[in-house]
Amino acid sequence: MNPRLVEFALRKQRLQIRAEGQREDMLHRLEGFESVLHVADGVRDNLRWAREHAPILSGAALLVVAWKPRLVLRLARRAWLGWVLYRRLARPAAPVAGVLGLLIDRLRPRR
Repeated sequence: MNPRLVEFALRKQRLQIRAEGQREDMLHRLEGFESVLHVADGVRDNLRWAREHAPILSGAALLVVAWKPRLVLRLARRAWLGWVLYRRLARPAAPVAGVLGLLIDRLRPRR
């Protein structure tokens, strides 16, 4: 047999063994990510379902607005406050005292 072919066959075998070891190492390192990826897949599937059933969800939302308008307004106000707080805290230079003052002013009962 041609010595050059034997050399190529041995090199191919060494590369295959090395690739198998790298695959095993990668699988070992990625074990912790499996649950996170599973959750991400579930979120993606739920968003796809919501996109496909948008008319049903819109109708349900309108029904809740008509049935419990005070509840909807209260939840909307809390969501807006949460958004404002998130935006203020997302800035790196946001003073904590200013954010806490805003929160206290918002939560105080109106007179």
